[in-house]
Amino acid sequence: MQKLKFISFFTFLILLVSCKPTNSVIVTNKDEAIKKGIYSTPVAHKKPNDKPSQKAVKPVAETTKKDKTVTKKSVLNESDNTVYTDNSNVSYYVKQLINKAMQYNGVRYRGGGTTTEGMDCSGLVTTVFKSYDISLPRSSFDMAKVGKKLNRNDIQVGDLVFFKTNGKKVINHVGLVTEIKDDEIIFIHSTTQRGVILSSTKEPYYQRTFAQANRVLSEDYF
Repeated sequence: MQKLKFISFFTFLILLVSCKPTNSVIVTNKDEAIKKGIYSTPVAHKKPNDKPSQKAVKPVAETTKKDKTVTKKSVLNESDNTVYTDNSNVSYYVKQLINKAMQYNGVRYRGGGTTTEGMDCSGLVTTVFKSYDISLPRSSFDMAKVGKKLNRNDIQVGDLVFFKTNGKKVINHVGLVTEIKDDEIIFIHSTTQRGVILSSTKEPYYQRTFAQANRVLSEDYF
């Protein structure tokens, strides 16, 4: 009997010890885990196919350009160092005509051409005059038949000068007079080798080939 009591007492001790709470108790509450000092912040693990997160980019405010009032440049700009600046007696209309012709200075030669892509001598003249609603024949030969034929001393800025070049016996070249310097005539024309350029009747070639000068503008323009 005494032996049975001993066994019962020993069994009670075992049960008592097994019911004592230990640190191995599973904690499922976050607050309790923090109190026990066993809580740690979870680390997020990226999946293999996860793309790196992109930070939101703040849009840059578009720079606004100040509105600029674009004024159309006058056909005639008195500040330009053009060939007619010394011609104080040249009318405003003729100055505009010459300034228009000077805009083609440097354009290459092209037979039958009338644009900045290329032009021949009569193409240059007809294009310039057409800008002011004045129609002229397309060829220099026919153009020489229009208007009033002038004496050499009567030639003015805005008149046309004609030439017989390359040994031709008929007129085959034309230029527009841009300036008169005493007995020298400066004119703009299109040449086969250099395109649209300024030349002078003082040059031996044009002294030799000069044929005539015509005034196709009425006196009202001068």
